Amino acid sequence: MEKLNLEILLLEGLNNLKFGDSQATVEKTLGKPQETKKLSEEGDEVDEDLDTILWEYDDAGLTVFFEGKNNHVLSCFETDNAEATIFGKNIFEMTEEQIVQIMKENGLTQIDKEEEEWGEKRVSFDEGLIDFYFQDGELITVNWGVFVNEDGEIEEFDDEEDED
Repeated sequence: MEKLNLEILLLEGLNNLKFGDSQATVEKTLGKPQETKKLSEEGDEVDEDLDTILWEYDDAGLTVFFEGKNNHVLSCFETDNAEATIFGKNIFEMTEEQIVQIMKENGLTQIDKEEEEWGEKRVSFDEGLIDFYFQDGELITVNWGVFVNEDGEIEEFDDEEDED
């Protein structure tokens, strides 16, 4: 795989990969994953209406998520790659305060912060469907995506609506 430019595009994808793309499109762009997992086989708590498939690219520090039941499409990315950028800035070189500031500057103001039971601090921006995970004050992973239904269609995010 050629050197990957990791520009996080909120609610869109990563570089040329767009949420809703097929597995074939992702494989054409990123190559074969080093490891694949199906969450329903992992004993994890899963949505009965959706299957989630993970493709791991350890060399790139990237995990790709596909969701759907009848049609699995690209729904989410997670990265710990130190080269990842958002709004043109290297995200892993920023403090939590700097991340909050750049997100606010780009119109994302719905901030949710929580200490996870496994010890990481999560800082989320619901309008952008993005989560930043910190450990000991340092950013360790970023996760962003979209909502996908069982047919592999991207659903609009409505923060006013409570999901059941």
